[in-house]
Amino acid sequence: GHVQLPPPQNVTLLSKDFDMILTWTPGEGSPPDVTYTVRYESQERMGKWIKVPHCKNIHSTSCNLTCVLPNFFVKVRARVKAVSGRFQSPWVESQFKEYHLDVELAPPVLNVNVKENSVHVNASFPLATCVESSFSWMYDLNLWEAGSEDKKQYERIFRKNAVTIDTTALRGNYCLSARSSFQSIDFKHSKFSQPVCVLFNHKG
Repeated sequence: GHVQLPPPQNVTLLSKDFDMILTWTPGEGSPPDVTYTVRYESQERMGKWIKVPHCKNIHSTSCNLTCVLPNFFVKVRARVKAVSGRFQSPWVESQFKEYHLDVELAPPVLNVNVKENSVHVNASFPLATCVESSFSWMYDLNLWEAGSEDKKQYERIFRKNAVTIDTTALRGNYCLSARSSFQSIDFKHSKFSQPVCVLFNHKG
């Protein structure tokens, strides 16, 4: 009989930076020309494994499933097999995950626009277009004087909205940082973004 290919290992469905991604590592002793094929199954239709067209015979060891998910509120799992010539490995399955409950947020990128007596801040999110309109992402913004621990907080600003802060009374170097937030069963938050520091009302 034919020798089977070694199956992929460490098959994990993970939610990272707003995306749902299946990752794996090559089975021990896999040939160099090995490719992988991925399918997924949702709890709505158990036993029906659905093809993922962009993850058929791929060389990479990950597959982004975000925009093929049939429903962001239903648990799905995925499976992957190795293929080389006429040989293939058994399928290896991941655990179940649900986008809405398990999504892991990435910090937003701040866009800071300093005017004469104010600063305009808005946040952009590294979102796949398919999820853009599905949820109301928000962000929390912190403003503080460089070197100080005392932070002014602006909370739960809708993603599309900018914040305008009056800087008339502020002098010197101030920093801004934000995190993504999202209401599922409770509030979820990303880490805070790297601070962006700007000089206000600098004379001279």
